Amino acid sequence: MKATQMTIETIPTTNAAWGFFVAAGGFTDAQAAWTIAFPAVAIATGGSTEGIRDFLDSRHGRHFADDVANGIHSGLELKTAIDAAITLWMGWTINRANSRDHGIPAGLPYLAGFVGLYEILAEAE
Repeated sequence: MKATQMTIETIPTTNAAWGFFVAAGGFTDAQAAWTIAFPAVAIATGGSTEGIRDFLDSRHGRHFADDVANGIHSGLELKTAIDAAITLWMGWTINRANSRDHGIPAGLPYLAGFVGLYEILAEAE
């Protein structure tokens, strides 16, 4: 059986002054980081393009970029640093406080939970 490759549409940031995009620009080429991070987050979470974009454009996306920066500063290549940040964020779980504050079910992986939150918010607009 032959594996099929999933095609993921990467859409541009709508908030180049905040979130992942601006934070990534502090340690690498922001567009290159966006181009790698967007489909990697999509594969990890199964989120919609709008949910991923809005997550990356948010303060949570800026914090995600901080973890990518930590990987870069520890000597990782950009893609490896993004993968490490995804692994970190997927390893954390939504706690009761986040569940109460954001309405995300407790126990979900942190990254999937926040991408899902931004997906719901995008659909509600």
